[in-house]
Amino acid sequence: MKNIVEIKNFRMDFGNKTIIKDLSFDVRAGEIFGFLGANGSGKTTTLRALLGFYTPTSGELLIDGKPYDAEDTNVAVGYLPEERGLYRKETVMDNLIYFGELKGLKDPRGWAEKYLKRVKLEDKADLKLEKLSGGQQQKIQLGVTIMNNPKLLILDEPTKGFDPMNRRLLMEIIEEAHQKGAAIIMITHYMDEVEKLCDRAILLKDGKAHAYGTISEIKKAHNGKSLEQIFIDVYGGEDE
Repeated sequence: MKNIVEIKNFRMDFGNKTIIKDLSFDVRAGEIFGFLGANGSGKTTTLRALLGFYTPTSGELLIDGKPYDAEDTNVAVGYLPEERGLYRKETVMDNLIYFGELKGLKDPRGWAEKYLKRVKLEDKADLKLEKLSGGQQQKIQLGVTIMNNPKLLILDEPTKGFDPMNRRLLMEIIEEAHQKGAAIIMITHYMDEVEKLCDRAILLKDGKAHAYGTISEIKKAHNGKSLEQIFIDVYGGEDE
């Protein structure tokens, strides 16, 4: 199967501090890939370097065989950051229409109306984004991320802070994107999500891979333990 992401011998230094140490892994087209690790393990640094926000100290980070270029319309990438990047002073509908136009949707308003109904926010369309709760804003951010059917979705804690009902709704939407052919890189601390959804995963600590492979391979290499227990073993009970 073709790789949509390839990271080869990646090293990232900030000043005298090395954040990522000779990291190599790949993400295959159409798979759901769990990107795991405690806060400060190097996950976000890796993704930002992959998307061109950081210049790597050494190594290669490729999307569809080449360094990512936001102007390349042949490779649509959707990134859901942990920190939201929408226009808080504008209305929900204006945000969705603006990004829909930016991403080339033929009918951004129609798409936005359908999406808002799907996530039960149709009554919030004319409210300024800042008036919404954090969870509601996250739903809007997810809509912006998936609206152009990207080949690669990068989701940083997509269900953080959600109640079980809304968490299930968002996971359904993410699974629908996967069914349309998107490869998904998912950062999450919910190991049940990883075991249920992910084809493969990598577990980072201090910028190094401590587990990598299919979920069954990872479990087999750790005497059949659950992913949650493997995470605890790797971090030795450290606080995140």
